[in-house]
Amino acid sequence: MTDLRLALVQRAASLDPAANRDALDSLTLEQDTGLVLLPEAYMRDFGTPGTESGDIAGFAEKLERHATTVVAGMFEVSDDPDRPYNTLVVVDADGLRASYRKIHLYDSFGYRESDRLVAGPLEPQLVDVEGISVGLMTCYDLRFPELARELVHRGAQLLVAPSAWVAGPAKVQHWRTLTAARAIENTAYVAAVGQPGPRYTGHSLVVGPGGELVGEVGDGDHVLTASVSTARVDEARRENPSLANRRM
Repeated sequence: MTDLRLALVQRAASLDPAANRDALDSLTLEQDTGLVLLPEAYMRDFGTPGTESGDIAGFAEKLERHATTVVAGMFEVSDDPDRPYNTLVVVDADGLRASYRKIHLYDSFGYRESDRLVAGPLEPQLVDVEGISVGLMTCYDLRFPELARELVHRGAQLLVAPSAWVAGPAKVQHWRTLTAARAIENTAYVAAVGQPGPRYTGHSLVVGPGGELVGEVGDGDHVLTASVSTARVDEARRENPSLANRRM
């Protein structure tokens, strides 16, 4: 049995990467925190097209100072000088552990993320954090159950989804429902952390492998703490062996 303590940092990002990095210095964590989740585009929020920047090295160096594993969203330079990647980086005290370039770009609700960003390769990314297999997703990826299922097929027990979930009619309901659905259908934990309003929805939450709500915050800046357990994943998969019962 392995337990992991999470901290979901729901905090608004500005258009100033240096200010966003410096804000991490004031972050206070519980001593046993094993995984910190920062939102999508935390290094620099979405601004006018063509203004995104991406310095993985500098951002990772700032994250390394925390004695834990950190997942954070940023923009990363691609082969297209006008369109970077939307990337999650996984960093611990030893440096950059893994990265995931967002596969599903937000071409929806009247917005076209693909006009300003490049989609990542069709390669799911997992990372081991203190004995728990963590699958990486970003925001709009929550709407695509096949990615979550492939991550779980490869061993994920916890899915994380750093997000900047754009506010709008019923969008909080979408956010909660999709997070819960990905947890229930995969009998896995899902931890979804977002930027707060007014531009985004806030409501960062953790849902357990049986669909139970482990924790949720409202709008505004918050740090949500929660624990996940491999024993609970095993129990949920015994109670509801839907993964074993698949026929397709």
